[in-house]
Amino acid sequence: MFLVFGLQMSNSQEHAWVYFKDKPNAASFMSTPLTMLTQKALDRRSKQNINIDITDVPIERSYIESIIGNTGIAVKAKSKWLNALHILGSEIDILALENLSFVDRIEFAANDLNNRPQNTKLTKNKFNVKTTFNYGSAANQIEMLKGDFLHQQDFTGTGMTIAVLDGGFPNVNVFSAFQRLRANDQILGGYDYVHRNSNFYTGDSHGTSVLSTMVGFVNGQLVGTAPDANYYLFITEDSAIEIPLEESLWVEAAERADSLGVDIINTSLGYSTFDDARYNYTYADMNGKTAFITRGADIAFSRGMIIVNSAGNSGSDTWHYITAPADGFDVLTIGAVDENEIIMVFSSFGPTADGRIKPDANAKGGSTTIINGSGVVSTGSGTSFASPVICGVIACFWQAYPNKTNTEIVQIIRESGHLFTSPTDQEGYGIPDFQNAFNTLTIDDNFMDNFELYPNPFQDKIKFQFQNDFNELQVSIYDVLGKRILDKQISKHSPVLQVSHLSKGLYILKIIQNNKSRSFKMIKEE
Repeated sequence: MFLVFGLQMSNSQEHAWVYFKDKPNAASFMSTPLTMLTQKALDRRSKQNINIDITDVPIERSYIESIIGNTGIAVKAKSKWLNALHILGSEIDILALENLSFVDRIEFAANDLNNRPQNTKLTKNKFNVKTTFNYGSAANQIEMLKGDFLHQQDFTGTGMTIAVLDGGFPNVNVFSAFQRLRANDQILGGYDYVHRNSNFYTGDSHGTSVLSTMVGFVNGQLVGTAPDANYYLFITEDSAIEIPLEESLWVEAAERADSLGVDIINTSLGYSTFDDARYNYTYADMNGKTAFITRGADIAFSRGMIIVNSAGNSGSDTWHYITAPADGFDVLTIGAVDENEIIMVFSSFGPTADGRIKPDANAKGGSTTIINGSGVVSTGSGTSFASPVICGVIACFWQAYPNKTNTEIVQIIRESGHLFTSPTDQEGYGIPDFQNAFNTLTIDDNFMDNFELYPNPFQDKIKFQFQNDFNELQVSIYDVLGKRILDKQISKHSPVLQVSHLSKGLYILKIIQNNKSRSFKMIKEE
């Protein structure tokens, strides 16, 4: 039952999310996981010891049908991860849904309808065999990250799958710069969520240019950073308008990417303001837990994918901060530098509203070599291009270490940044060195023969049992934000690490032995 406290309710069409209390058929779905996910997705989870859980279960169909059956309500998108529907209807009709026994809560996109202070902040910027390639003018953007080193080791993205969520991909099916991509059947599929059809070779050419930094191929002029990866192309952004529905479409696409076994998602989009100012976010909302798209992005990471997102192009604006979902706890947020590795003035600033370091990394976003809307090699500037440049290199890096979890890969990327020990608000952890990261993770097959560590999860201490004649280890512990919080030398004579002071949660424990290292996910229990 809902009450009207003497306020006049609008009959205008409002965006909102309706959240459900449960998933009554969860047990049935979880006993037959192939009804929810492909085998490739299950294999990715298995490699990273990620269990299937209720988050993976689809929304209860009868709930959706009940909402659809309510006159005046249009269902525009859905998210199994958040167990929610994005709906459009009048305020009165939407509030009436609270009478349904299975509805948990209603959340309006308009701040004033949620009793939140209306935001008067400003704007969102969107769109703003050893292998040797002749990169041409694209050499600087890949060599800056040492991605060419990975290519020379035959890590060019083969076997990795990237989903690109953007505003459109017109002419990818005809431009000669993508002929190699098409000939090798590297486009696995796609969808236009904005118009609800399977024609994804349409929309804004922004997505075409973004894609080109990863997989475009014009010998001697441009070679993408992951030229042999596979790709899904999803349109979630309507470049003509700015509405909250785009957030929900992104989450839908991310869920689909998860089900298809995608490894990495690249998004060169960000949200803070909309055509209707009532929906605007404030900087305080950039806290990793407010925006619908940000919450979806962090769930995507929990499923085993890496989420790479542009920081935004607002660095020189009054609103100079990152935008959603770049504020996500687990989103790898990318700023832009020029060819001399100097931060671009337009690159958006961190930290998040709750004080976390952002961006996580930087790549070339000033005069980046791209394929433009006419199909020719050109240049473009923006964090929109820095994000896919590094995304492709990440795919090559993960190909080299397929048994590493997404958490481990993201952590080593942060650690390899040139500012890791002294991050700044605009550059974050700086420019990663993937050659150094590669060498750091090069481990002897017998590495683990020298010791064991337990228990995991742990409470007040972690114990080490040394094998053979091995005597000591260097141990570091990092929190989930990549901050090093403990350094300790562990020896056979003092084999216990005291960690009672750590808070409950997930940590990365890094062990260095004879200039080689290995990282482990460890969970602290109370």
